[in-house]
Amino acid sequence: MSDDEPLLSVTAGHLNTGLRGILVGTCRTSFVTPTEGVHYCGYPIAELAAMDVEDVIYLLFNKELPNPEQSKAFRADLSARGTLPAGALEPVYATLPREGHPMDWLSVGLHTLGMAETNGDWNEDALNLVARMPRLMGLLFRYREGRAEGIPADDTSLGLVDRFIATLQPEGVDYAVMREVLNAYLVLHLDHGGGNLSTFTGKATASGRATLYASMASAMNSLSGPLHGRANQSCLEFVLGIGTSDPDEVEAFIRGELAAKRPVFGFGHAVLRAEDPRATYQFALGERLCPDDENFAIIRTLREVAPRVLAENPKISNPNANVDIASGTLLHHVGLRKPEYYTTFFGWARVAGIGAQIVDERTVMRDGKGVPIYRPKYIAEEQTLRHV
Repeated sequence: MSDDEPLLSVTAGHLNTGLRGILVGTCRTSFVTPTEGVHYCGYPIAELAAMDVEDVIYLLFNKELPNPEQSKAFRADLSARGTLPAGALEPVYATLPREGHPMDWLSVGLHTLGMAETNGDWNEDALNLVARMPRLMGLLFRYREGRAEGIPADDTSLGLVDRFIATLQPEGVDYAVMREVLNAYLVLHLDHGGGNLSTFTGKATASGRATLYASMASAMNSLSGPLHGRANQSCLEFVLGIGTSDPDEVEAFIRGELAAKRPVFGFGHAVLRAEDPRATYQFALGERLCPDDENFAIIRTLREVAPRVLAENPKISNPNANVDIASGTLLHHVGLRKPEYYTTFFGWARVAGIGAQIVDERTVMRDGKGVPIYRPKYIAEEQTLRHV
């Protein structure tokens, strides 16, 4: 497209709508279509979902899938970057109030790592943070749960998911199943276009030349809101509140929520007009790993009943299941039973996608000059000129 090509006519109706539909920039890592959902660097998510998360992160940063040699080298590079600055995070986490939400802990952790060691090179800092997230996440769980004693040394030779599990040391769970569910969760949540709130916030902060770590912390603060990332926490709480997989009772519950003007979590999407392929993949994963799980039976029924009920409202353009419907149930099944932590996994995944987008905006866009500091224009309203 040429610099003078008209792309959008902005009308007064676009104002105060949260920039919805307003063209702002370009994105090199992902895009979303109404039927196939999110694509990473051109690949539909359904074709990537079963891959190791390290290889998909490589794709986001390099725009090509790795060959076996590149995959091995990238994993070795992440291992070399993985060690946290000595003594930086633990003393801070030891002092945080345990009643604070895990997303607040995540934001503090990111700021802490940034204060301890910021390279100043966008790509280096982004990859360092990707490599250090498993240990940060494990320490977040251990300290907030009051299990700070006996934390094992960080084995950076392990893969990203295995490093988190090794730090967490969960009891009574199948590590292989947990690894598969967490790997899929991370892959499915790595990126989602350039305009979602957390990604946009992180890039906006970085445009002012804040550090990668400060930019990522601001992104996580955006993600923590109930209308954005915390919806996956709310979705499992919604499922637990239903408590039955009986279709008639589920339908009655849904109609009751709608009558009370409460949201039906796990359905609908701003762009998609079909079931989210990420939900489709997770349902298939659940049918293989936990078909008899009580909560999985509930979401199976929800998948059948909710779209029909929601479609009765002509204002709902997409009544189908989204990624949140199954993710919490799968995390719960593998032993991660506290929904308040679920958004931190969302944040962990997005660190890679947001990091790759920040690198692109700061070092690639506009022939390497980078995107200028964000400065949208606002029109004054109800402000007549006055004098003291």
